[in-house]
Formats: sequence, C-alpha cells, structure tokens
Amino acid sequence: MSTETSAHLDQKLADAKRCSREAAMAGAKAAVVAAVAAAVPTLASVRMLPWAKANLNPTGQALIISTVAGMAYFIVADKTIVSMARKDSFESAPEHLKNTSFHSN
Repeated sequence: MSTETSAHLDQKLADAKRCSREAAMAGAKAAVVAAVAAAVPTLASVRMLPWAKANLNPTGQALIISTVAGMAYFIVADKTIVSMARKDSFESAPEHLKNTSFHSN
C-alpha cells in the first residue's frame, strides 16, 4: 500500500468521522426541540381533557414524547448524512460532470 493511498484512506476516514459527528449533533438538537414540542401538548391534554386523563398514564405520556424525539433524531441525522455525502461526492466529481445545466444547441 502506497503512502498516497494510505493518506487518501485517512482523509476519507476523517471525513466520515466528521460527518457522523455533525449528524449526531444535528439529530440531538432536533430531538430536544421535538421532545419539548411534543411534551407541552401531551402534558397539557392530560390535565385538561377527560379522555386523556383517563387513558394516558405516565408511561403512555413518556412513550409519546420519546417516540417523537427518537423519530426526529433519526430523520435529521439521516438527512444530514445524505446531504453531506451528496456535497462531498459533488465536490470530488470530475469537472465535466459538475456542469448540471442543460444547454440546447
């Protein structure tokens, strides 16, 4: 294995670590926002609506809130990884493939 190949693999590994770290941070931020956004109406409805008071015990409330937070985390993390992969693949593409505009002759 040549040093150029090793350096290239090291760069790809560093890019992958950076991408996953950024995706995890973006997902965590989205999960916090989503948890608060789900907790407010869930907890308010348990106090005000008779049906919710009778049927949503604390476990059900926690399940609703944590499901919303988990979905937000994975959706945002996945979208972040895909967008970064697209950007990186576009930047490393040959020049003749970067021109995506349509030219009619």
